[in-house]
Amino acid sequence: MEAIPRDYGEQCRFDAFCKTVLRNEARNYHRDMKRQRDRETSFSVLPQAELDKLYTVDHYPSDDFVFSSHGYDLHIDNELVAAAFAELPQQAQSILILHCVLEMADGEIGALMGMSRSAVQRHRTKTLKELRTKLMALMPEGG
Repeated sequence: MEAIPRDYGEQCRFDAFCKTVLRNEARNYHRDMKRQRDRETSFSVLPQAELDKLYTVDHYPSDDFVFSSHGYDLHIDNELVAAAFAELPQQAQSILILHCVLEMADGEIGALMGMSRSAVQRHRTKTLKELRTKLMALMPEGG
């Protein structure tokens, strides 16, 4: 008959302790994984509106098209808008820059450019309408 070593009881307690630790770690792991599954959502199930919130676009000043008038700059980052704006006469560009960038009234623009208020208003509305038609023609279908 084989004798039981003296530290056998100590070894059994250590084995029981290790099993308890491993069982508790497994419970913690499963609980954490369940919590993670409950809180996280896969990208494939997100609606498009939520996906649109998850990205960003880098903006570099070199990507802008700059138009200047009377020392003030208008930065346009859309290529189609910049192309349509570049086709406008210089006077019309100046009126729109002063109106859009400085938010000047027609009378102030007229005083600066040597025109009457009504002439500035007429040029501004005509130019905006012309710009709108050019952009509508340049836009792809359905855009």
